[in-house]
Amino acid sequence: MHCPFCGSHDTRVTDSRLVAEGDQVRRRRQCASCGERFTTYETAELIMPRVVKADGSRESFDERKLRAGMLRALEKRPVSAESIEAAVERIRQRLRARGEREIEAREIGEEVMRALKRLDQVAYIRFASVYRRFQDLDEFRAEIDRLAQEPGYPSQEDEQ
Repeated sequence: MHCPFCGSHDTRVTDSRLVAEGDQVRRRRQCASCGERFTTYETAELIMPRVVKADGSRESFDERKLRAGMLRALEKRPVSAESIEAAVERIRQRLRARGEREIEAREIGEEVMRALKRLDQVAYIRFASVYRRFQDLDEFRAEIDRLAQEPGYPSQEDEQ
């Protein structure tokens, strides 16, 4: 590591610590030439798979698009920013853990739907209506009925 003050390549690490929940290493360094101290951060460069769109085109995975889609579905819903960020990170980790070079956009959409179902059922229905291209009220009704049949869905008696 070269010194940002004098450019010398003779620097030494004086302290190392894990930060960001262990995802990053913070290193305090000191230049042997000028004596200045500085901090560096080291993170693993993990390559996300490329996304294969429905039309066959390919693009780089874009976490901003993932987050934007979820935020659109969660707009004006009582879900904390921390919960949303945790869900985005879980999706990224699952996709990366597959070890595949490419992933279908449809599979990412399914991951988002699973995450939204756990976060907020209204947001889940919003996202599903766009993602699955609901054409009429019957499709909405069918999806809501499917959701209501799942274990863990709050019944009317639970709310009273």
